[in-house]
Amino acid sequence: MVTFMQRLRELLVRLGGNDDDGLVEAWQDLLETLVAGTGADASALLVHQGNGLVPVAVIGLPESVRGKTFLLEEHPRLAAIAETPQVCRFPADSPLPDPYDGLLDEELSQVHDCLGVALRDGKRLIGMVTLDALTPGQLASLDDEGLIAAADLLGTCLCLAERLGSARMQLAVTQETPLKPSIVSRWNSPAMRQLMASIELVAASDMSVLVHGETGVGKERISRAVHEYSRRADGPLVMVNCAALPASLIESALFGHQRGAFSGATRDHRGHFAMADGGTLVLDEVGELPLALQPKLLRALQEGEIQALGSERSRSVDVRVVAVTNRDLAAEVAAGRFREDLYHRLSAFPLRVPPLRERPEDLPLLIGHFLEENRIRLGVGNLRLATETRQALSTWAWPGNVRELEHVLARASLLAVAEAPPAADPRRRVVRINPHHLGLDPSMGGRQNVAESLEEGHSIKKPEPGNAVAMNLREATDAFQREHIQHALAEQGNWAGAARELGVDAGNLHRLARRLGLKA
Repeated sequence: MVTFMQRLRELLVRLGGNDDDGLVEAWQDLLETLVAGTGADASALLVHQGNGLVPVAVIGLPESVRGKTFLLEEHPRLAAIAETPQVCRFPADSPLPDPYDGLLDEELSQVHDCLGVALRDGKRLIGMVTLDALTPGQLASLDDEGLIAAADLLGTCLCLAERLGSARMQLAVTQETPLKPSIVSRWNSPAMRQLMASIELVAASDMSVLVHGETGVGKERISRAVHEYSRRADGPLVMVNCAALPASLIESALFGHQRGAFSGATRDHRGHFAMADGGTLVLDEVGELPLALQPKLLRALQEGEIQALGSERSRSVDVRVVAVTNRDLAAEVAAGRFREDLYHRLSAFPLRVPPLRERPEDLPLLIGHFLEENRIRLGVGNLRLATETRQALSTWAWPGNVRELEHVLARASLLAVAEAPPAADPRRRVVRINPHHLGLDPSMGGRQNVAESLEEGHSIKKPEPGNAVAMNLREATDAFQREHIQHALAEQGNWAGAARELGVDAGNLHRLARRLGLKA
């Protein structure tokens, strides 16, 4: 039988390697060996990050738990463990809600026996181990001294993992780089691990980065990660949506203007480049920039200089540019809608964010993350998924990617809480999300009919085989527009985004949607 010390040695070997592949499995093996024979129905190894705890290994709990961040102020039992120098045990009738209530089995069961041990580096909290059981007294016979000894060893491993991760970042960048733990092993899928490794690599430089991918894949969060893992992390992060800027004001917004430069310029304006001096400027929807402005942007990137409207002088700026787009800029160049020299300057280091369908291994992590966000927002003890709900989520095509998943779970959580019976203590209220709360219609072929579930229940009726349906031109046009608006709304998650995707004015889209019965 493999012993705890053998698992520890295996983990240390992996920590001393050149990459993070297999670390998740190593932590999991270590926890399973530690918990074996304790009688616990569930256990978790959590790492302290910020003011919360992130699971790196779980037993007896859904995989989605690994995607959650348990904030100490939201979970009093975890806060109590963090403050206890020895083993922290909770009585079966403890009034404190357990963070895993309703998650240990298929029934909405309450945890009746619970203990935890904080992992420390000196006085600093670095993590904890929790053990839970459904039977009162199940964990009473466990030896506290043995648990504390194991906790000390685990704490040493976590410290080593933290310092090795920081050392790798230090070697890859410079001594001035902010030290952060590796972000590679936070994901399950090879695609996202490769992306995170690329972020750590390029963050060390000042190269321009082009973040591209389908709508809703999380390009904005990737852009933030490039900034946060760079030597500019303490500098400003300025994010600009190029598609939201009127064409007549884009130059002023980016490069600034002086008072009197044009009608309405009643005061000086610095511009986004000047605001981002010493930091990072994220140009979202960069493909929307008009051709006339692109040479000035190219000059700013090449020379590191900008000139405000109405000014006779240029000024130097130290700005790292991250461009974001869901367009194929190479195709835009071929079509003459984007300058080739600017494209090559922006795409010095391209980062493609894979769609959700290419990384199904990450789905449980994302589900857990969004469920925890909604649990806090709705003020309940726990949100859990029925087995059929997990199956529905795992088989859905997710054409709207992570954004669609986020909106589906937010809506489903709200509907499930509204239907669930009230509880005397909301903090101990466990709410089950069933398939009908999701609003996923398999007949749409992977497209969620958001308008149908949120508005008045109108849908496109397709004729059954063998039934002839007469449709005049106006009816056919309305049906065509209704379907495309619903598709755009499902992908974008809001009316403003749908208007941008469809290339129409937002006000006109709202009026058209009301006429088509998609809005009240």
